Amino acid sequence: MTIEQTSASTATTIRPRFIQSSLGFVAISVSEFLKSSDGCKTIPVVNRYSFLIETYSTERQKILGVWAMFNDDQMPWRPHLRARSVHEQMVHQCVSEDYWMKNFLGIDLGEPALPALETRLEFMKKYAASSAARLARLKTILEPWFEESAQFFDVRRSRAWILMRRIAHSAHHRGQLTTYLRILGCELYSTYGPTADTGGLFQNAARVIYQYPDIDTLLESEARGGVQPPLPGPGPKPPTERP
Repeated sequence: MTIEQTSASTATTIRPRFIQSSLGFVAISVSEFLKSSDGCKTIPVVNRYSFLIETYSTERQKILGVWAMFNDDQMPWRPHLRARSVHEQMVHQCVSEDYWMKNFLGIDLGEPALPALETRLEFMKKYAASSAARLARLKTILEPWFEESAQFFDVRRSRAWILMRRIAHSAHHRGQLTTYLRILGCELYSTYGPTADTGGLFQNAARVIYQYPDIDTLLESEARGGVQPPLPGPGPKPPTERP
């Protein structure tokens, strides 16, 4: 299989090298470039689906950020007898994402979905490592793979659609956990934008304040007991649109 990518300005053609794998035809290297007419400058080849890969990258950090807001003694808590506990939400995230990636997208890490020891820290370490490995695989894949259809439960959908649905599924459960935190009386750091604890509403100049700047810092800090930077609270104005 050969895919040609041509620069309109120079008619320079490159032929990315592909290998057959469980993911279909996958680029050996993602750093393919088009040479300009002077032979020096390079123009990176853009994957139209890179926004999905970038979104998955940021979503994994948001999931871990929410998990870090819980205390260890809150792991058994559940809001209702028919609702998942905090612990079970982490189990579901790990097992569900492993199943979707492996069975619908062909990204099989060949490892257990769950940590050997099911503590909050070990869940964070396990999900961080597994999602990083999946992200690395996704970054090696070019456009045709995303556009091909794959089995999704009892229907067929494009792989781009499945990955988008996976991100939405994870965001849904992460949103449930932020509700858990609020019921438990915990302060909320940002996941997307401001919260009532970081200043209230965006239109009132509330700040975006993350507990940790990146995943490495999160894991290192949580292994030492975690840090909770002070938050300003909602300020003098209501933190909701219709108080």
